[in-house]
Amino acid sequence: MKLGVMGALFTGMKLNDALDYCVRVGLDAIELPCGAYPGDPWKLLPAVKDKKKLKTLKAKLADRGLEVAGVAVHGNPVHPNKRIANAHHAAQRAGVLLAAEFNTVVINFSGCPGGAPGDRTPNWVTCPWPGDFTKIAEYQWNKVIIPYWKKENNFAAKHGVKIAFEAHPGFVVHNPEDIVRLRKAAGKQLGANLDPSHFFWQGIDPVEAARYLGENKCIYHVHAKDCGIDPRNSGIVGNLDIKSYGDLKNRSWVFRTVGYGHGDEFWKPFISMLARYGYHGVISIEHEDSLMSTNEGFEKAVEYLKGVILREKPGAAWWF
Repeated sequence: MKLGVMGALFTGMKLNDALDYCVRVGLDAIELPCGAYPGDPWKLLPAVKDKKKLKTLKAKLADRGLEVAGVAVHGNPVHPNKRIANAHHAAQRAGVLLAAEFNTVVINFSGCPGGAPGDRTPNWVTCPWPGDFTKIAEYQWNKVIIPYWKKENNFAAKHGVKIAFEAHPGFVVHNPEDIVRLRKAAGKQLGANLDPSHFFWQGIDPVEAARYLGENKCIYHVHAKDCGIDPRNSGIVGNLDIKSYGDLKNRSWVFRTVGYGHGDEFWKPFISMLARYGYHGVISIEHEDSLMSTNEGFEKAVEYLKGVILREKPGAAWWF
């Protein structure tokens, strides 16, 4: 396995400085933010049409011994607001072309459409009753999500690129079962960006999620981000908590840097389950811990994961 970072963390830095920082702390890779919600802070998407800029980008990475862990275009390309949908769709398509240049994956959300044609805002369904919600979910899956991602699966296949979905509440695909459902319906280029933090607060066991996604041969990328659940607040309001992420005292859960939501009792079995199903790729740190500065949270995650990830592939069982 290799250690990387989701580069949106360094949005305020120049690209050269961000890459140098990655080398200084001992990373192997960087996940490039290239549009939609992460933004395109280093204006990298135009490189797919600018060979000179692409050559310069490749040289910057090669000179530092860094690989591209993925191209991040997390967005909502099926947003009912066509202006948003079109911009995020363009980022998805350009992201595929850029990923093809680096032999890596595109990371995205599935998106969330409205509840019916003509809606103006996304509608996220969390229960089957009243029956309106079941009808909304059927419309979203059958009329929007599956048709859209079938086309994107075919486009990605044409360019030899895989698409890794980050299952996230607020979007149609928000759990491991949804990832596999969409993969079966829309194509084999589609798989998972396994981020355990979003599973913790949904009550999903990320280790079992890794097993399930591994059995379906679709772990394409992994984020390393933790989540801390406050038992007192969670016991009162549950975990579908819409309070501000900055309301740390009253939220039922908050994102934490690796090791501060869960320790070895989770991270070592999680890494081991990934290895069991053949994932030896990049573990990409995503830092969104409101209790720590960017540098402290990121560097603590780096140091912790250096002692947890499995650098070498296993050898033959010599003990019998």
